[in-house]
Amino acid sequence: MSTKNQTLHDGIVIKKNKGQYWVWTQGESLRCGLRLPAAPPRGKGKKGKKQHKNAIDIVVGDRVAVQQNHDKALICKLHPRINRLARRAAQAKPGSQAKEQVVAANIDQLVAVMALTQPAPRWNLLDRYLASAESLEIEALICLTKLDAAGDIELDANIQQEIETYQRAGYRVLLTSAHTGEGMPALEETLNGVVSVLMGKSGAGKSSLLNALLPGLDLRVNEVNEITGKGRHTTTGAEMYACHGGWLIDTAGTREFGLWDVDADDTAWFFPEMRPYIGQCRFGLDCQHDEEPGCAVRQAVMRGQVSPRRYFSMMKLKEEGLDERRIV
Repeated sequence: MSTKNQTLHDGIVIKKNKGQYWVWTQGESLRCGLRLPAAPPRGKGKKGKKQHKNAIDIVVGDRVAVQQNHDKALICKLHPRINRLARRAAQAKPGSQAKEQVVAANIDQLVAVMALTQPAPRWNLLDRYLASAESLEIEALICLTKLDAAGDIELDANIQQEIETYQRAGYRVLLTSAHTGEGMPALEETLNGVVSVLMGKSGAGKSSLLNALLPGLDLRVNEVNEITGKGRHTTTGAEMYACHGGWLIDTAGTREFGLWDVDADDTAWFFPEMRPYIGQCRFGLDCQHDEEPGCAVRQAVMRGQVSPRRYFSMMKLKEEGLDERRIV
């Protein structure tokens, strides 16, 4: 189908599923095919089949141009991305080459969702979400859910200490309950006028938050497995919703999150509380913040100015990045 003398309308991809795309354009959602060379789904395709050199993996949040002709609509152009949120895709087997999985594009804010209980918080996973936002230079908000199920968190010294750690690092922390509504007005306020993406492990409460934010949406919500303590997947892919004057992207739950396209030597920079000490080490910017004498970052840890847990979390991410560099 020729695009000559046919009008193209700009839009934004709000859903993707099995080679079909839903684009919000001219005030409506339009189901579209793809005229551009598409990247094949991961793990699919015939063995030995070459991917088109200009293949494009269009994701939720991408800004595109759509051509409509009678009952057919096709995406004909992908506009340049402002940014992309990507993670290291799950590897088929140990030692295999890592691949990129783009989660969403053109994001203003990352909302890192972590349950206070059921399942228990995984702070190191939260650190990975935040480091990814820092690498994109976008705002990050920490949304702690299930406040109603957690009881009096003032009595839980460990949780309170972690909350204060993130607040000292400059992050805004919201305590919310989708059931009682506590903290929801503050969350709604942060979503106004921006494109936000929800990131969290399965069972963290993302679907419950969306149901509370958008009454009538009625997303399926599953309980946490009582035996394993792990959440069950309810969202299988990213989808974007108009929400309180902005756009909100829901993503599939992630139990692991490896950074992508990040230099291992820059890892400490993505932990804001460590930035004042970078370059102040005896070996300057060459310091790996590990066992070198005169490391300003480690000295800050020993003085209590940097959380030891956050420091070891940073070093774990750094080591993963160095391992990727060795494989490549």
